[in-house]
Amino acid sequence: MKNRIQTSKTIFFCAVFFAFIGVGLPSLFAQTYPNKPIKLVVPFAPGGGADIVARTISQPLSQLLGQPLVIENKPGGGGTLAADYVAKSPADGYILLYTTPGPQMTNPYLMDKLPYNPVTDLTPVSQVVFGASVLVVNKNLPVNNIKELIAYAKSNPGKISFASSGIGSSSHLAGELFKSRAGIEIFHVPYRGSGLALQDIIGGNVSMAIDSLGAYRSSIEAGSLKVLGVATSKRLSVLPGVPAISEELPGFEGSPVTYISVRTGTAKSTIDRLNKEVNQVLKMPEVRSQLTTLGLIPQGNTSEEMLQLIRSESLKWQHVIEHSGAKAE
Repeated sequence: MKNRIQTSKTIFFCAVFFAFIGVGLPSLFAQTYPNKPIKLVVPFAPGGGADIVARTISQPLSQLLGQPLVIENKPGGGGTLAADYVAKSPADGYILLYTTPGPQMTNPYLMDKLPYNPVTDLTPVSQVVFGASVLVVNKNLPVNNIKELIAYAKSNPGKISFASSGIGSSSHLAGELFKSRAGIEIFHVPYRGSGLALQDIIGGNVSMAIDSLGAYRSSIEAGSLKVLGVATSKRLSVLPGVPAISEELPGFEGSPVTYISVRTGTAKSTIDRLNKEVNQVLKMPEVRSQLTTLGLIPQGNTSEEMLQLIRSESLKWQHVIEHSGAKAE
């Protein structure tokens, strides 16, 4: 009888021990994150805006995480190639996506089919920047502010054209948003990149564009273009005298949002650690200085806040895309 009681006690304590181990091991493994190099996948070629931002934050982020952070460029499909790669990677926080609007906010409405589910396959970690965009016009266009531009377009229907860096790009959709909100008829001229668009605006072949400040800043400073407004909700400190387009068209915001995401299923503790360190990097004076010099607005947030922003931005761009009839080439 005594041996039977001891055996029962032994079984009970073993069960408790293994149950504790079963509960404790995932937590223990999560606490050791990261314990190997991390990959940050960029959906565009080296040297572009997304790549520059990713490399700007990668070194300080690597130092805070205590592991190497390697940039891997996977251009193609407007960001879908990189997004698909991350969406099918292990859900362990070692493969991150530097996410631009395409993968989750615009491509679902621009493309007939995606190789991943944009709603369920990727989970946001934190916002990184707003890519501040500006509305620029040819310097000989007889307008000096947004109100005059709208009035000129209304009195000259079909005469104003806007350039973009390609169909479905942020600059294309920002132009369509402006057209819709202002109630004007302007026609779209797509280019293969902002550089070619810039040349034709300066040359007078195209009237205007709403594109990244980084691409147009030197031409603005040289007086080759007129800048009429910024496509952010508020004025920019780097262009203090330039009004926000929203001052004339309330609620207008046409600057692209970028953020870091991981495959859905990644442990919350891992996402929380990444979120903490990304937000810390974005508070560093040297990082903020580098980003604002590029015409970018450093903007961290929580994973939950970023998810809400994805939903609201997706809805906004869905309306713009459906109204314009835009389709990715």
